[in-house]
Amino acid sequence: MKYMMPTVFIVDDDPAVRDSLALLIMAQGMRTVTFASAMEFLENYTEGEIGCMVLDIRMPQITGLALQEKLVERGITIPIVFITGHGDIEQCRRAFQSGAIDFLTKPIDQNRLIDSLRKGIRMSIHQQQQEEETQEVMQLLDRISGREREVLELVADGLSSKEIARQLDLSPRTIEVHRANLFSKLGVDSLADLIRFYLKALEATGKKRSDESFLNETTARQ
Repeated sequence: MKYMMPTVFIVDDDPAVRDSLALLIMAQGMRTVTFASAMEFLENYTEGEIGCMVLDIRMPQITGLALQEKLVERGITIPIVFITGHGDIEQCRRAFQSGAIDFLTKPIDQNRLIDSLRKGIRMSIHQQQQEEETQEVMQLLDRISGREREVLELVADGLSSKEIARQLDLSPRTIEVHRANLFSKLGVDSLADLIRFYLKALEATGKKRSDESFLNETTARQ
């Protein structure tokens, strides 16, 4: 089930710890869902939910660190606050290397836990916004033809329609048509907005302007 509001997922095999953490966190106005094992979490978590996780390091079958590794392998970037009664430097190092936002030893510093969870939720919201923006950019890119992508790149380089026409061996009138199509298909109203979209497209596709071309990811459509 996907929750609409940010959720703190508590994964700990000790029922007393789960209950006490849930009460503490709910008292701060945050929604909680508890799980008795890593496997239970994996079976019930819906990818893309906004929130963060309180995760016990030492659990039977699948440990907290092993769960973190599985999430990383699946591309799930939920922020994690680790808790443990027997932490060591190596565990802490592994947790942070894989993206944990905090590593707390029992007895838990409640203020630090709440601060870390709020930070995690902010991170999750930001990640969700970035993913939605990337998806929107990719959908818009799919609307334009390969030739229009070439024109977009050259417009972003500051070339005029006549200069683009010479470079692509087309007429200036044809370039103007491609430019008009770009404005229409991408829903932009100005050259500045078109350039901003281009920069977002570079970011969304993970390309750099120095790459051969982010525009050649699909077969050019004339």
